[in-house]
Amino acid sequence: MTSIPSHMKAWIYSEYGNIEEVLKFDPNVATPHLMENQVLIKVVAAAINPVDYKRALGDFKDIDSPLPTAPGYDVAGVVVSVGSEVKKFEVGDEVYGDINEITLDHPKSIGSLAEYTAVEEKVLAHKPSNLSFAEAASLPLAIITAYQGLERVEFSSGKSILVLGGAGGVGSLVIQIAKHVFGASKIAATASTGKLELLRNLGADLPIDYTKENFEELAEKFDVVYDAIGETERALKGLKEGGKVVTILAPATPPAIPFLLTSDGDLLQKLRPYLESGKVKAMLDPKSPFPFSETVEAFSYLKTNRATGKVVIYPIP
Repeated sequence: MTSIPSHMKAWIYSEYGNIEEVLKFDPNVATPHLMENQVLIKVVAAAINPVDYKRALGDFKDIDSPLPTAPGYDVAGVVVSVGSEVKKFEVGDEVYGDINEITLDHPKSIGSLAEYTAVEEKVLAHKPSNLSFAEAASLPLAIITAYQGLERVEFSSGKSILVLGGAGGVGSLVIQIAKHVFGASKIAATASTGKLELLRNLGADLPIDYTKENFEELAEKFDVVYDAIGETERALKGLKEGGKVVTILAPATPPAIPFLLTSDGDLLQKLRPYLESGKVKAMLDPKSPFPFSETVEAFSYLKTNRATGKVVIYPIP
């Protein structure tokens, strides 16, 4: 292994604001210090998420870590150093995860848009052998959100589900997890006209073109509506008697259930067989990966809400 430098390259913002304006490349950031329960990862790939630009705006600055900040929750890379209490990983292991256990509560000052990041062992898992680093980086926050959201509404085998935003980063995984892990009886999902075939390929039985029809006017109703776009009021109209809506975007119209993930390496490990068998697939947006030098452009693209699957940054120097 090469020696770990004292300083590294990272994308940093030192004030809150629009991420495209405040995010700056810094070639000389101190490499993070390792705690006993952490590993130091040489970052190979990172995915970006809406939480990154909402955090940069200062949307939850009261519970944020102090500035300056290198954003990024999703990481895939190689372990280069391990803390004294770490049991699961050793130097050289290829790992991935969402580096912040509690999404909004003091997320790390040095995230995954940096050459190195220090991460707790419990939020990481070994990278599935069949996935590239870019594919692995695309998964953690979205796949954990998909799974835990379904768990939150007690989804189970034989139930039907409608996914709002089925072609997005989270929605594309909700379809796959509902089908292959939970055993859904029927999956409907919404997307724009050009993405209906994609919904079918992901496992949706009933693709709905939201530009042409309103899902709430369908005769068919569902046990669960998973809202990945922030339309809870409409989502409630798609439910069967006794059904439940889960949403990942606040505010939620009661009785819809708002939900935020808790990052969990054991869950990633549990889902590994579904990934390695190819039943559940990582989905990168066709424009991905963006090179590290184009991180600002990647955020501009993510903010259009037009991405299909995930926006990934790779390679990270």
